[in-house]
Amino acid sequence: MRYVNNPETIRQLDHFVSINGCVSMDLYGQVCSETSGTRHISGTGGQLDFVTGAYAAEHGQAFLAMSSTFKDKKGEVQSCILPKFTAGDVITTPRTQTPRMVTEYGVAQLSGLATWQRAEAIISIAHPDFRDELIKAAEEQKIWRRSNKR
Repeated sequence: MRYVNNPETIRQLDHFVSINGCVSMDLYGQVCSETSGTRHISGTGGQLDFVTGAYAAEHGQAFLAMSSTFKDKKGEVQSCILPKFTAGDVITTPRTQTPRMVTEYGVAQLSGLATWQRAEAIISIAHPDFRDELIKAAEEQKIWRRSNKR
C-alpha cells in the first residue's frame, strides 16, 4: 500500500484516471464513502490517495460516483445528496479535494468553485424530486444566491 496508494506514485502517471464509489455527499462537496451516519459500511480503500494523485498528475482526472438516491428500510426513496453531514458520517474526501462528482443525472465539475457554485452544481446532479428541497436547504445554509438559476 505504501507504493500503490501513494499519491506521489500515482501523480507520476500522465493521464491517470481515478474512479471511486461513494455513499453520499453534502452541498458543500464533502464526500462520505465509509459510513451511513454512525453505521460503518466500508473502509476508505485508498480513495483520497487516488483522488489526490490523479488531481496532481499531468492531465489526470478524478471522479467520485454514486447513485443519486437509495431506498431505506421502509422502501422510501431518499436522496444521497444531503444538505450537510451531521449524523456522525465519516468524511472520506474533503470538499477541497472533490474534483468531479457523478450521478445518473450528470457530472458536477467542482474544482475551484465558490461554495454557492458548488451547491448549484451538486443540486444539478441530484434526483429531480429532491432538487427543490436541496435548494431550500442551501438557502437556509446561506450557500444559495438569488442570482442562481432555479
